[in-house]
Amino acid sequence: MSMKTAKAYEERFERVLKYVDRHLDDVLTVERLSKVANFSRFHFHRQFSEFAGMTVSRYIQMMRLRRASYQLVFKIERRIIDVALEAGFENPESFTRAFKRHFGQTPSQFRNKPAWKPWNERMQLPKRERSEMMDVKIVDFDETMIAVKEHRGDPQQVNESVKEFIEWRKSTGLSPVDTSRTFGIPYDDPEVVESDRFCFDICGSVLKAVPENPQKVVNKVIPGGRCAVLRHYGSTDIIKESVYYLYREWLPESGEELRDFPVFFNYLKLMPETPEHELITDIYLPMK
Repeated sequence: MSMKTAKAYEERFERVLKYVDRHLDDVLTVERLSKVANFSRFHFHRQFSEFAGMTVSRYIQMMRLRRASYQLVFKIERRIIDVALEAGFENPESFTRAFKRHFGQTPSQFRNKPAWKPWNERMQLPKRERSEMMDVKIVDFDETMIAVKEHRGDPQQVNESVKEFIEWRKSTGLSPVDTSRTFGIPYDDPEVVESDRFCFDICGSVLKAVPENPQKVVNKVIPGGRCAVLRHYGSTDIIKESVYYLYREWLPESGEELRDFPVFFNYLKLMPETPEHELITDIYLPMK
């Protein structure tokens, strides 16, 4: 298979993955998805399994359970039965069986004390191809005071720190999500650094100093200055490909030099209010 043919093949399956993302509430049959990919329905099932490493039915269920996981943890006001029905299950019992089989916890156990590490290990998504043009811009970023929940340790447990930061936001009102900016600052590459040394800051812009609090949220500042900015669309689980593009391709050709501050993310849309495939994140690379 030539590189051109292989690329076209990947793009057809990327259409299928995006279609599933956008139609999780619909009936998704092999016949329907094979038409999206423009493949014969007689061969599509095997082709999808070869490409994604799992059957199409397993992928659809996994994506529905993935969405349900976020709903359970970050929208605690929602009843489990409502989450189950939205995930396509006829009753809470079948939802509980599928959830426990997939993640090793019942929905109630996951809501109360989510085991994010095994969740991440079992939530292995197919590689996604970025098809949007990578348009990098140079901007002047204004110095910004931020409230920070420092995550230190296993990157697979970041969502626990995110949950604590959300609790702080809601309880204090000092960084309201509808009027403040939300940032993430990775000080390390999770694929390179030892897991117990991984550092990541979950941040929200604030206008005044943060008093002591149970969640141990502290004050910091994102310094102002020139930055290269690249917009990333979709899940933050695959944001590394966009970050690597900035470092590996854009930076060497740009003639720019890096400033002594890490790359950081500005989350323009947040889950679970926004479906994962509709998330938008601006990636800032500080320049001299």
